[in-house]
Amino acid sequence: MTTPTPQTLSTSQTTPASPDLLYSDVEDELRASVRALLSDRCPPSAVLARCESDTPYDPELWRTLAGALGTAGLLVPERLGGQGASAREAAVVLEELGAAVTPVPFLTSAVLATCALLGCDTKDEAVAALLQQLASGETVAALAVPFTAAPGVPFPRAVRASSDGELTGTLTSVADATAAGVLVVPAVGPEGPGLYAVEAAAARITAPVPLDLTRPIADVGLAGAPARRLEAPDAAAALDGALRAGAGLLASEQLGIAQWCLETTVQHLAERHQFGRPVGSFQAVKHRLADLWLEVVSARAAARAAADALASGSDDTRVAVAVAQAYCAGVAVHAAEECVQLHGGIGMTWEHPAHLFLKRAKADEAALGTPGHHRTALAAAVDLPAAG
Repeated sequence: MTTPTPQTLSTSQTTPASPDLLYSDVEDELRASVRALLSDRCPPSAVLARCESDTPYDPELWRTLAGALGTAGLLVPERLGGQGASAREAAVVLEELGAAVTPVPFLTSAVLATCALLGCDTKDEAVAALLQQLASGETVAALAVPFTAAPGVPFPRAVRASSDGELTGTLTSVADATAAGVLVVPAVGPEGPGLYAVEAAAARITAPVPLDLTRPIADVGLAGAPARRLEAPDAAAALDGALRAGAGLLASEQLGIAQWCLETTVQHLAERHQFGRPVGSFQAVKHRLADLWLEVVSARAAARAAADALASGSDDTRVAVAVAQAYCAGVAVHAAEECVQLHGGIGMTWEHPAHLFLKRAKADEAALGTPGHHRTALAAAVDLPAAG
């Protein structure tokens, strides 16, 4: 008598697929194209000069990056004029933009606003038309929520919509609102929560002096501003999805910041001599750099896992995004602090770009949810009881 053997189950039936943390050939080619453009058009000296002017953004660079390279439409389906790519490709672009603290509205327009629109009904004429404009780089949009807004929080109620579609209310600390032609505004009206498209010219936009001069924030006032309600099955879910995608991909920008700070510091310490030896050869300095290298490597794994989860629609997306933001934010700040300190006197000057990376890292630490918020969200996602 033959003993029956148990039926073999596939890996996908037994355990969830492991995230793919490696870069594909397409992603490497995209990185090379973006890096070459930024090396030519966005050196640190150019960023420093723009920060001291009245035009922190580089519109010509954005047109090339968005239009010629097609990065503005990475997340937009091909049928709507986009590239039909995924969060993995957007993450690669953000790594390079973070490594150059590039003053362009990629995160806010091509990720946050675009993802909010993708959560709407893309067959709606207004939604489809706006996505096509964003994908081409013809229009820049800003998701009109405070830059500190985090996924998982209740739908904002700062703006009210009237029955005829006019919006009234005030929003603070909206990132890149000064560069936007269109605002995507969450508002509560007679039909409940909704997303509305508003021409930026119809809003009162005032820009305080920000910590991060490469990504200005603004307060947006709406007083009976004409708007169009965007068709969405669930506006709250669309907004939450956009904030989660933004938080997950922000980790890649933070990774780029940390990587630049590490590489620049290592190069400086190899060239700088003291007592007849390179400063980087001293044991205490080597230990600090080794610890920072380990942090950056770990941050890369966390950021890639979040991007892969967003791209694949994994059930572990909430966990992956929370882990990435809880960890990468602190690594970027630490790397920037070490960059300033280990550069010595020159690192403390306005002429050296290190302060731009420290300011971007500190601003990003509070953006789209603080590390503490994401640690709390992670605990809830994995059923970890709160500390007593």
